Amino acid sequence: MNKITVLQGDYIGPEIMDAGLQVLAAATENENFSYKLTYAPFGGEAIDKVGVPLPEATIAECKKSDAVLLSAIGGPKWDDAPERPEKGLLKIRQALNLYANIRPTDISQAMQKYSPIKNCADVNFVIVRELTSGIYFGTPRETTAEYALDTMRYTPQEIERVSHVAFKMAQTRDHHVTLVDKSNVLDTSKLWRKIVKEVAVHYPDVKVDFCYVDAMSMKLISNPSQFDVILTENLFGDILSDEAAEITGSLGSIPSMSSGDGQVALYEPIHGSAPDIAGKGIANPFSMINSVKMMMKNSFNRADIAEKIETAVNAAVANGIVTPDLNGTSNTQTVTDYVINEMRK
Repeated sequence: MNKITVLQGDYIGPEIMDAGLQVLAAATENENFSYKLTYAPFGGEAIDKVGVPLPEATIAECKKSDAVLLSAIGGPKWDDAPERPEKGLLKIRQALNLYANIRPTDISQAMQKYSPIKNCADVNFVIVRELTSGIYFGTPRETTAEYALDTMRYTPQEIERVSHVAFKMAQTRDHHVTLVDKSNVLDTSKLWRKIVKEVAVHYPDVKVDFCYVDAMSMKLISNPSQFDVILTENLFGDILSDEAAEITGSLGSIPSMSSGDGQVALYEPIHGSAPDIAGKGIANPFSMINSVKMMMKNSFNRADIAEKIETAVNAAVANGIVTPDLNGTSNTQTVTDYVINEMRK
């Protein structure tokens, strides 16, 4: 029995999680795949229940799982909480040793009409972002009346392990890794270049090149088809992966996977909890559905089920069964029902 821990999220989080779980149930019908769902509090929901965004019991539940499904968290309700829901994201990444975040940007034929860029037919790249170090975790960190201080810190070991993830992924794709840094200014970036060059020696079949982060922010818009695997540190990856998602036409369609050395990987949409549309039934469920697809392929080695989900999602997009963020008129449940019916044909 495969065990999946569900962290259902805040605001639109439970709405799109429900859609993803409906699709999971339909996709695995008669497929010799059994699973058990366990729900655990996380984010704002956990703050309301136990006062902290990541309870120890939730960590323990996740560690016993084969995979974790997480929906969008946070929102204005908890802006003044002692610990905001987003603090739980940083903590769960450390607790589960999820040091590599993988975000695909693949503009399918059905989605090309929604992309804000021209000639996007060949856009298919992956951003591998270091997830548990850098400026989000560095110390000291403080705010005084005179200044505010954040610390960017990386060790060679932290860079090396996520670099191997990127190079191994490139070997299954187009054999090309691009490191994004700011090595003309930052010492941490100089260390990144040094370590990546050392790791590259072990992958002679993979081409490696380098790009400053400001140049990359332009190239992702002007010529994104030139990239295969983009490797970068935490802060740059956070920003660039959202930019990459936008060129697909909607943040609401992009999933992500966070993994490390352990057996548990975490799957989640890349977007926020959208408090302005919560409860209206119009949230785009594709990001959560695609997260389920990614989970089936990567954690459970069921590429066949993942492909079934992908084909159904593309059919929905191609036939205009989409939510208002894609200029459609369908609601969340209508889109979900269409995807399910497509899989059952």
